[in-house]
Amino acid sequence: MPVFSEPGVCDAHVHVVGPAERFPLVEGASGHFPKEALTEMYQRLGIDRSVLVQSARHGTDNAAIEDAIRTSGGRFLGVAVVDVGVADGELARLAAAGIRGVRFNFMRHVHSAARIEDVIALTPRLARFGLHLQVHFESHLVHTLGPHLQRAEVPVVIDHMGRVDASLGAAHEDFAALVRLLGDERFRVKVSGIDRIDRQPPYAAGVALARQLVSSFPSRCFWGTDWPHLNHHHAPDDAALAELTSAIASDPEHHHQLLVSNPASFYRFEPLTPSRGNP
Repeated sequence: MPVFSEPGVCDAHVHVVGPAERFPLVEGASGHFPKEALTEMYQRLGIDRSVLVQSARHGTDNAAIEDAIRTSGGRFLGVAVVDVGVADGELARLAAAGIRGVRFNFMRHVHSAARIEDVIALTPRLARFGLHLQVHFESHLVHTLGPHLQRAEVPVVIDHMGRVDASLGAAHEDFAALVRLLGDERFRVKVSGIDRIDRQPPYAAGVALARQLVSSFPSRCFWGTDWPHLNHHHAPDDAALAELTSAIASDPEHHHQLLVSNPASFYRFEPLTPSRGNP
């Protein structure tokens, strides 16, 4: 039996990589995690919708996620990676291809030459094309990036709960700063990555922080598996992560918001077809 039975469940953070013969990888990168493998997982878990986030392994060539979106029958949308100097014509093309936002990394393991000032300067142009800003950063950077992000002219989505260290608890200054940022209604957060902020299954400390965020900001949280768990310290079980959504959002209304209505509204998915199925 699938983990989820409710129609419209969305995995709001996954990646596809390759096949390299069709979608070249950046120099030194490897991996083969194509859309077909993702679809197979969704059939097992009972997931209908997905937000594909461009992998750094493909750089700013978003062709792999665009292909997956194009062949999904409206069930996949995406978040691209672009240079801060991207042309308006390219932003328009990406938006027409099902891209809903652009992502910038401020992580040690992902090289990025983007300055936060230049990222914020890009946001008026993102607004023109209905694109939001997604950011992935080391937890301590919430204090320096936060004031800049509050000047963005588009909604801001924060990846993986700001990559806080769950073992430090909700009182730690990094998590407290994340909560303060979410006091601004333009901010959203992905309660994905409980397995990244808490190293040991069943990720009780990560679940506790995710639960607090969902309880405090039920209309502005998204969930994702983060498949295929790139650059990870272990290989989480995707079915176990899916089952933990009931602990993250124990209130049925919050669970529905987290998995169905929040992503449907924010990412602007097409209505589901009468017969449920996966692409």
